[in-house]
Amino acid sequence: FPSRIFVNCSLALETIRCFGFDMDYTLLSPASALQHLPSLAALPWPCTRPTLSQCFPTSPSHGFVSPSRAEIWNYDPNKFIQRDDMKRFHILNTLFNLREAYLYTCLVDFFTNCTCDTGYKHGNLFMSFCSIFQDVREAMDHVHLLGCLKEKMLENLEKFMVKDPHVRVPLLLSPMKEAGKGFLATNSDYNYTDVSTQLPATPRAGRLWRSYFNLIVVDTRKPLFFTEGTVLRQVNTDTGKLWIGTYTRPLQHCAVYSGGSSDMVCDLLRVKGKDILYIGDHIFGDILKSKRRQGWRTFLVLPELARELHVWMEKREIFKELRRLDVQLADSSCKAEPDCSRGCREVGEGHLTWLGAQIQFGSSQPQSPELQGTCQLLSLQLEQGKPEAV
Repeated sequence: FPSRIFVNCSLALETIRCFGFDMDYTLLSPASALQHLPSLAALPWPCTRPTLSQCFPTSPSHGFVSPSRAEIWNYDPNKFIQRDDMKRFHILNTLFNLREAYLYTCLVDFFTNCTCDTGYKHGNLFMSFCSIFQDVREAMDHVHLLGCLKEKMLENLEKFMVKDPHVRVPLLLSPMKEAGKGFLATNSDYNYTDVSTQLPATPRAGRLWRSYFNLIVVDTRKPLFFTEGTVLRQVNTDTGKLWIGTYTRPLQHCAVYSGGSSDMVCDLLRVKGKDILYIGDHIFGDILKSKRRQGWRTFLVLPELARELHVWMEKREIFKELRRLDVQLADSSCKAEPDCSRGCREVGEGHLTWLGAQIQFGSSQPQSPELQGTCQLLSLQLEQGKPEAV
C-alpha cells in the first residue's frame, strides 16, 4: 500500500512537461520523534517520556484525558462550530505539526492537573490555555527562523532522517527528468538541503544530487511562494551564502536559487501552470495554494494513509457485514413491499443475453424453433418492462 497511487481526477501524464517536488516528508522521511522527545528543564515535568497513543491525532482530548459528553456540553452547550470563528482553531497541515500538537497536549495535561479549568493560576499569575498555545507557536517559529533546530539535526542526521536502503529516490528522479523537466522547491535553507539530500545514496558514484533537477529553489517561504513571493537570489554553493541583488539571468545548470515565486519558476523553466505536476505533503502550502493560485496539477503524499488502507483490507469482511446490517436496518422501518421488478428485469436480461449468445455464437447444435420463440418472447416482455418466467 505505501506504493499505491489513488487518482481523484484523471490525468494524462504525456501532457506533463515538468515535475516539482517538496523535500521534507516527500523526497525525505524524517524519523519518528517518539524516541527523541526532549525533557523540558524549565518545567517541573512529571514524566520525560510520555506515552504516545496511536489514536492521538484523531481522538478529541483535553490534555491526555478524553472529555465526557457532559463535559463537552458544559464547554459548548450549543455544540455548533462557526466556520468564521477561526481564532478557536489551528489547522495541522503536515506531520511535522504533530510534534507541536503533542508538546501543547503535554503542557495542557500538566497545568490542568495543577489548577483551574481555563488555565493555570498561581498567586497573582494566570496563564490561559490560549496563551500557552501562543507560546508554543512562537517557540516553534523561533527555532525555525533561528535555525537551531536544523543545526541540531545536521549534527546527527542519520538519527533524525530515515535512510532509504533501496535507493528509490534516484531511481524515481532519473526517468522523470528524462521525460520532462524537474525542480525542487523547499522552505529549508541551502545548508540543510545540501546535506540532507545527500543521505539517499545515488547509484552512480560521484553524481551530485543537484544534477537530478533542472531547477532548485530553497527558502521559498511557501505558501507566500505561490502569491507575491520574495526576491530571487542565487546561492553560492561553495559557501552557502546569497549573492547580492536580484537574479535576472537565464537558468543555469546545477545552480541553486533562494526565494522567488511560482511565476518565476514557470518563467525560468519556460512552462505554464497546467504543464506542472507538483508533489508535496503540505495540504495548504503545497497542494491547495499551487492549484488554486497557479493551476498546477497536484500530487499529495500521505504516508499515514498506508496503515488505514491496511486495516481496511484486513478487516474488509467486517466492513461488508456492517454495510449489510446498515442497509437491513434502514429497510426495517419501511412498511411498503420491496420492489422486485428491477431484479426480475436484470435476471431476464441475463437469460436473454445467454440465450442470444447460444443462438448466435455458442451452440454447436442446431437450435429448435421453440428456443428461438422463447428468445423472441423474452425480448418482447423486456421491451414492455414486464419480464415473466418462461
